[in-house]
Amino acid sequence: MSKKAYNEEWIFNRLVQDTARRWGKAKLLLPEQVKAIGEAFPSEFYQPHLFIRIALFIFTCLGNMTAAGLVFLAVMGIGSPRGDSEEVRGLLGCLLCGGGSLLLLEVLISSNHLYRSGVDNALLYLGVAYFAVALVIGYDLLMPHSIDLDDLQEYGLLWPLLALLAVVMLTAIIRYADPLAAALTQLLYLGIVGAVVLRLPLGRALLPFALMLACVGSYWLVRQLTRRPDYLYYRPAVRTVKALTLAFFYLAGNYLVVREANALLNHLEFSQQIPFAPLFYLFTVAIPLVYLYQGLRRADRILLYAGLLGLCFSIYTYRFYRSVLPPEWALTLGGLFLIGLSGWALRYLRPARHGLTSQPAGSPAFSQLNLESLVMSHVTESSLQPHEPGFQFGGGESGGGGAEGKW
Repeated sequence: MSKKAYNEEWIFNRLVQDTARRWGKAKLLLPEQVKAIGEAFPSEFYQPHLFIRIALFIFTCLGNMTAAGLVFLAVMGIGSPRGDSEEVRGLLGCLLCGGGSLLLLEVLISSNHLYRSGVDNALLYLGVAYFAVALVIGYDLLMPHSIDLDDLQEYGLLWPLLALLAVVMLTAIIRYADPLAAALTQLLYLGIVGAVVLRLPLGRALLPFALMLACVGSYWLVRQLTRRPDYLYYRPAVRTVKALTLAFFYLAGNYLVVREANALLNHLEFSQQIPFAPLFYLFTVAIPLVYLYQGLRRADRILLYAGLLGLCFSIYTYRFYRSVLPPEWALTLGGLFLIGLSGWALRYLRPARHGLTSQPAGSPAFSQLNLESLVMSHVTESSLQPHEPGFQFGGGESGGGGAEGKW
């Protein structure tokens, strides 16, 4: 059985169709060409409208939880001669519900060709949630006595639990390439790093730098995954991890976050000045600017959005501790500055400059620039070419005359 639940070829064909439709709306392709591309790259996935997907997600959750309630009632009502505790029966119920949800998910994907249709999302999330709860219950049963989250951290048992949960999420990512599972895995990864570092003698002082270093490693892994031949299958998950990595790298070095988190970890009523404060000042200002520069240089929207949001939060960080103007004056002057900056950028980029343009998608300038087609052709250059057929028997002709025969 393949490790991927969805048809990888159909996913690629779906992306080609979406790109063709966008180019058709931008007048870069004729309607006949869009139709021909759709016929050449068929995709048989069931793709309902967004509102139908939401409704299917809700109804699937309700139906699954109703069935799970019946399973738990049956499990809890069964008399056990061994006198099993409620925790053991709850563990059994979670395993049954999780296994049943994922089994139903596999059957529906295979028979109904589901792909992000609402039903498969709901079954995946609920199935993984059941197994995660079962893992927590099993972990608690192995403890000699009941302990809370602080005790787990004190005894060094928190990071193994987070690691086991991360393994469950990684399994969901490898098979289903789900963005939400990827986001939870990234959070668990950073939680493991934080739990390990906080047990060190200088853990609280090293925590921001450890988290930033962990984000650097995560970003490097994302860059490596984009070079894989099956990147298009995992692209939603990879992009989600990339966005979260950029966000947490900035937040781990932001002065406000570090100062307030330091007060929280030390149980201080009011935050105090932190060590290496000038370094975190520099991080707060420099990281969004680096994101903006790299986003414009590489035409990377994720970097660009991360830089803009980071710059806004940096301004908020400054105003949180040093308020120069009243809020209404600051908002008014800031809005006027942004309007002026936007007007200047629109005029400056009206002829395409530095690989960027402010022209709409259907304009001649955009058609000449055509960044998306360049990127798409680079990514799928080898994928779009038809496969060479291997050696095949048959197809020859023979007249029985030796030299006159044709093969």
